[in-house]
This record gives sequence, structure tokens and C-alpha cells, in this order.
Amino acid sequence: MLERRMFSVSDRTIEQDSPAAWSRLAATLVAGTVACGGNWTVVVALPIVEQEFGTARAGASFPYTCAMAGFAAGTLVMGRVADRWGVVAPLLISAAALLIGYALASVSADLWQFALVHAFFIGVGASAGFAPLMADISHFFARRRGLAVVIAATGSYLAGVVWPQIFQLAMAAWGWRMAHLAAGIGMAAILAPMAFAFRARPAQRARAVAQAAAGPARGDSGLSPRALQILLVAAGFACCVAMAMPQVHIVAYCGDLGYGVARGADMLSAMLGLGIVSRIASGWLADRIGGAAVLLIGSFMQGLALFLYLFFDGLASLFVISAIFGLFQGGIVPMYAVIIREYLPAAEAGARIGLVITATILGMAFGGFVSGVIFDATGSYRMAFLNGLVWNLVNLALAAWLFAAPRGRLRPA
Repeated sequence: MLERRMFSVSDRTIEQDSPAAWSRLAATLVAGTVACGGNWTVVVALPIVEQEFGTARAGASFPYTCAMAGFAAGTLVMGRVADRWGVVAPLLISAAALLIGYALASVSADLWQFALVHAFFIGVGASAGFAPLMADISHFFARRRGLAVVIAATGSYLAGVVWPQIFQLAMAAWGWRMAHLAAGIGMAAILAPMAFAFRARPAQRARAVAQAAAGPARGDSGLSPRALQILLVAAGFACCVAMAMPQVHIVAYCGDLGYGVARGADMLSAMLGLGIVSRIASGWLADRIGGAAVLLIGSFMQGLALFLYLFFDGLASLFVISAIFGLFQGGIVPMYAVIIREYLPAAEAGARIGLVITATILGMAFGGFVSGVIFDATGSYRMAFLNGLVWNLVNLALAAWLFAAPRGRLRPA
């Protein structure tokens, strides 16, 4: 039955933890880096959008919110598509959506057109580069599953390192409209042919073993599937409301302080670059102590970094704090996928991971927008950072409860 449901014209299968699985992981990282560029160009363009369309900071943040809404909706759909047919189909859809979206963005006449294009095309296109790829690669690893999942998730952060720099240079050289068109063409030209590298399937017996192990592991935690899913959704939303403040507004914040948006783009790249280190380290650690423990550590450290933003705003100190923030929080979101694969059915991984990732995306969207609203109301980002810290405390409480689940600490199967 599984073979008939997989989207593939090839009968080739890949054994878990094999060299072929590691090759697939490398391709996954590249595809995620390209597709998730759709999440970061809008951040770099925020100050220009504010000037071009004559809007306030909250209005300029609205296209990002729309992109995240599209990313969230796309994640739900793409996860189910990946469960049924594999990731070839989501990646082909992504290539088409990004090409159309960036082409339409380049000719947008007002803010609403620009925002809607990000919702219905760019955000949806970017969604194939995150949760579906994490769910897919989790089937090809057992001993190093945590590490593989976070490496797959690292594509979104590599996109945050690479694309702000490329896009900033493209806007300076060609203007913001031509830069958008070029981004869409480039992303589609890479993703469309690359999608067919993902036709091979995981070995059937590996999925059967994972399916059998999930039930006992979940029972040991004392949580029903629905309760665990709801808790992870709530935790994911809260952590990403907190995470959005520095990630979405650091470029604009540096501009307001007189350091220039280019310094803000550098800061964002440093933040996300160190987030890559954090993600890989968290995956290595999750394979040893479990996803719930790593989630708790990451949440605490992210809150500490947000606290530091309240007291320091010099250029050097902001670089240091942004680096610390990236180093602390990079592993949080992938841990939800690791926990799901430890305790919930393998055959539903795409849909379940997609649902939690959707909650994190909605948290980013809400956090990015509400931070702009708070800035407009108060004239500074201080209260916006405080708002992020409060949401992080909610996430920390949920992570602590999950770690100390009713029948003891969550342990991998």
C-alpha cells in the first residue's frame, strides 16, 4: 500500500542511516535553503516597502505576516501531500509558486497587492522547504534521526544567512522590483529540476519498526496523542511569537538607531548563521538525551537572550546579543519534529509535524505584526522585546511540563 501511495517513478529504496540517506540529507539541505528564501526577502525589503507604499511600521510588517500565513497554510497542505506522494510534488509546487509570486511582487502597485502575493504564492512556495523536508528525512534515519532532522531544518536558517545578503545587493544594484523578479527565477530554476532527486523511497521495514515503537514510547510519557499534539502546538506558537521580535525587526531596529539597514542585514545573517550551529548541536544532543530535554534548554536560553535586548542597544552589543540569540534558539523548532517522531505514528509524520510547524509559523506571523503595532504605539522597540519575553515564559512553562510529564521524563523509544 505504501509503495502505491508514494509519488515516484522509481522502485529504488534507501536503507536507514546508509550513505544514500546522507546524500539525500545533503540534497534536502540545499532544497530547504532555496525554498525558504521566500521567508527572508520580505524582511530585508521591509524599510523599502515602508517608503515605497507610504505606510507605518505595522503596515510595512503586514506583507511578512501574510507571507507567514501563506507559509502556515501551505505547511498543512504540503505535509499531507508529502505523506501521500513524497516530497517531489511539494517541491515542484514550490518552484511554480515562487516564480509566479516574485514576478507578481515585482509589479505590485500598492501594499495590498504586495501583501496578497506573499500570502498566496511566496509563503506557500516557501512552505515546501521546511516541515515536509523534515518529515521526509526522518524516515531515512534511526540512530541519527535527531541530527538529520535538525540538519534538514537548517535550510531555513541557511536561507536567512544567504538570501538577505544576496537580496540586499540585488536591490542596491537593480532596485527592489527587479530584485524580486530575479529571486523568483533563480529559486525556480534550482528547485524544479532538483525535485526529481527525491524519488527514492524509505525501506518499508524501517517505517514498520518506527510505527510499532511509537505507541509504547508515547504510553511511557503518560500523554494521549491528542494531548501531546495540542501541547506541542501551543508551545510552538508561544516560542515563535518571542522569536519573531529580533528576527523580523532587527533590520528596521538598526535603521531606527542610525546604524543603517545594511548593518541590520549583517546582524540578521550572523544571528541565523549561529542558529545553524545551535541546530546541529541540538540534534546531536537530542539523539542522546531526547527532544523534550533539548527543547527545555533552548527555551530557557532564548528567554535569557531576549532579556539582554532590553538593556543594550549599542552597535557592538547588538551584534553580540544577536549572535547569542541565534546560538541559543536555533534548535527549538526542530525539536517539535524530533518529539513527534519519537512518540507519534510515523505514517502521520508529515501531517503532524506540519500542524505544529504551522503553529510556529503563525506565532512568527503574529509576533512580527504585533511587534510593529507595539512600536507604532510606543515609538520604540523596548515594549516589543518585553512582549517577546513574556511569550517565551509561556513556552518555557509548557516545555518544563512536557519534560516532567506525568509518568516521568519523556524518553526516546
